[in-house]
Amino acid sequence: MIDLFYPFQWVANNITNRLNLEGHIADSVNFIIYDVIKIFFLLIVMIFAISYIRSYITPEKTRTVIGNKKGLRYHFLASITGVFTPFCSCSSVPLFIGFIEAGVPLGVTFSFLITSPLVNEAAIAILWATFGLKLTIIYVISGILIGVISGYIIGLLKMEKYVASFVYDIKMMKIKEEKKTQKDRIKYAKKEVRNIVSKVWLYIIIGVTLGGLFHSFAPEGILEKYAGNSIIGVPIATLIGIPLYSNAIAMIPIIESLVGKGLPLGTALAFLMAVTALSLPEIIILKKVLKKELIAVFVGITGFAIMITGYLFNFIV
Repeated sequence: MIDLFYPFQWVANNITNRLNLEGHIADSVNFIIYDVIKIFFLLIVMIFAISYIRSYITPEKTRTVIGNKKGLRYHFLASITGVFTPFCSCSSVPLFIGFIEAGVPLGVTFSFLITSPLVNEAAIAILWATFGLKLTIIYVISGILIGVISGYIIGLLKMEKYVASFVYDIKMMKIKEEKKTQKDRIKYAKKEVRNIVSKVWLYIIIGVTLGGLFHSFAPEGILEKYAGNSIIGVPIATLIGIPLYSNAIAMIPIIESLVGKGLPLGTALAFLMAVTALSLPEIIILKKVLKKELIAVFVGITGFAIMITGYLFNFIV
């Protein structure tokens, strides 16, 4: 079987040999060079591919497709759409308002909002580079299912009264969509690659460097000894991650090293999912349009779904 990443390992080995490094230092430098090259390669490929697809999926089309639609399949559609849609905490309020105004059911809206930050091109690329394609696919499917199930439950609870009343009164301006040629779509994808890589490159290098140092210098099994209890570890990791605001892009290489030293994979990913899907800035911004009761339900249901996913990863792997 052809190793797609062998050229990157060859480069890392040659640079390490030329530097005449030995022992743990050589291991760390080799780890850092290999992971940085591999992550940037996959990041560029994934951002370009998903951005190209994203050029077909605009907010207007999304609202048209899932507006006034109820049923589990629309939760799946909203959740899958969230994978290909740019999302950050600063855009959560206008997206939320736009969906509600277009008649998108509350639960379907939450399926979109939960999946968008949880599964994105950067997370996919870095997870693929660090944990492999198989686990990345499992993570993506898990993220989509968390969005579907959490949104569906919120929909069943009929909590529309806990959305700020002004949201239903806002009439969003319809944006006229320009027709794009293939050249325009490729240009857009290239621009997204430049924009995203320029924002995250430093986090990647810092995360990989810290991960490389821990990978080589931390004693084997140290985390398995002190934090390896997969039963209580998952809820503790989730609860710690919920209020924590951290850059998930930098966290993934560090988590790879933690897993390599004995931390159960499901426990590590539960922490990552909690940080990504339930970040404090997002909750603060959503508080402008949601009442505390709905925010509590959103955090509780999503947090519980993340814990279940953590346990499943620990069981499967």
